Amino acid sequence: MAEGGCLCGAVRYRLEGPPLRADYCHCRVCQRAAGAPVVAWGTWPADRFAWSRGEPKSYASSARGERWFCLDCGTPLAFVDRGDPTLVDVTLASLDNPAAFPPECHAWTTSRVPWLGLGDGLPRHDGARPKGESGGP
Repeated sequence: MAEGGCLCGAVRYRLEGPPLRADYCHCRVCQRAAGAPVVAWGTWPADRFAWSRGEPKSYASSARGERWFCLDCGTPLAFVDRGDPTLVDVTLASLDNPAAFPPECHAWTTSRVPWLGLGDGLPRHDGARPKGESGGP
């Protein structure tokens, strides 16, 4: 069991088990939504994720993507691809213990900001992580 939530504590969630995968995302939508050069995400089956306190606000950030955040403090919390609602992506830094699930690769590096150095040695992908790669579904 893992738990997390927003900065102000108004919205909390609970997760069961480890993520199917964990990635750093460098896409422009994540950059704009978080106001950061990269966002670390973990992907869980939707039936292992539950909101445990408060009501997050959702925003359709693209034709398929829905982002969930705290309406009070603005913390980005989760993402659901409406084309596959069986999965939910959670911002790893919003976990109470984000060190428990380290990212395994970098995705969408074609949008990486040039002033951000990536010296961690993790695999990099121009787009999404290929299905079936280590840690993937």
